[in-house]
Amino acid sequence: MVSSTSDQGQLDVFVSGLLFFDVVFSGLDHAPKLGAEAWTTEMATGPGGIANFAFALSRLGLRTGLAAAFGDDPFGRHCWDTLADQEGVDLTRSRRFPGWATPTTVSLAYDGDRALVTHGASPPLAADEMIGDPPRARAAIVHLRPEPVDWPSGTGGLVFADVGWDPTQQWSRSMLDQLGACHAFMPNAHEAMSYTRTDTPSAALAKLADLVPLAVVTLGGDGAIAVDATSGETAEVTGLPVNVSDPTGAGDIFGAALVAGTLAGLPLAERLRLANLAAALSVRRAGAASSAPTWADLGRWWHGTTSTELRSDYAFISELLEG
Repeated sequence: MVSSTSDQGQLDVFVSGLLFFDVVFSGLDHAPKLGAEAWTTEMATGPGGIANFAFALSRLGLRTGLAAAFGDDPFGRHCWDTLADQEGVDLTRSRRFPGWATPTTVSLAYDGDRALVTHGASPPLAADEMIGDPPRARAAIVHLRPEPVDWPSGTGGLVFADVGWDPTQQWSRSMLDQLGACHAFMPNAHEAMSYTRTDTPSAALAKLADLVPLAVVTLGGDGAIAVDATSGETAEVTGLPVNVSDPTGAGDIFGAALVAGTLAGLPLAERLRLANLAAALSVRRAGAASSAPTWADLGRWWHGTTSTELRSDYAFISELLEG
């Protein structure tokens, strides 16, 4: 399986960002209605936000470090203990802040999507400010925002960038100006088309491929497309047939698995399939970080599939497990 090959003291992947305590309800038949009570069939709680990446990376055998703010409240202590003790994430550059409440997000999943409600205040110290000199790592994951950050290049590894929803709906080109220092960019189709001012995911991918060595556009349940200038590869993978319980965090888990596949030296199509499978398995149950699959989960899926085509396309999973 993919495992850490870093030198002692060096991380495989370092991530920084905003952490939330997630409360996820899935199994709703429809959106809640005013004045009515809705019962759900599933729920999950635990770390979310940037923790989605940390969980998924650690479960894929990579030594992962995280810089994030935690409240010194029950939610924050639970998230800290879960990440450090249960998942083995290095929290050396994270901080706990007494008197500050850990931001909380409620996710309501229905009709194959989810709606989010979040409560919280900005942390006393931004996660990027906690880092100081960043640790050496084979890769770093940065969440692009209007104010550029410098720490990812200090890790000495490949920089993978993602981006979130723009509440202003302006989709400023300045966000893409930051990609010059990045190895990879992995937005979803709506984000990619909005920032590149294009009408199709493939047209957006072509624009992004001029800006970063590895450009990836995710298509939700329809799979992903990508171009890797370093290897000269292009690839497109289709989505996997799964029953969607909760899509919360699926994009983060896709990104984490893509990083894992890249560090393992997999061909582009296999990197996309690994990421595609990890995301697909995560949406089958409630929760974001907690739904990130382990190698055992990936192996069980491969051994259990009866599709000859899928067993062939994903045969590398078995090879990685045996390696």
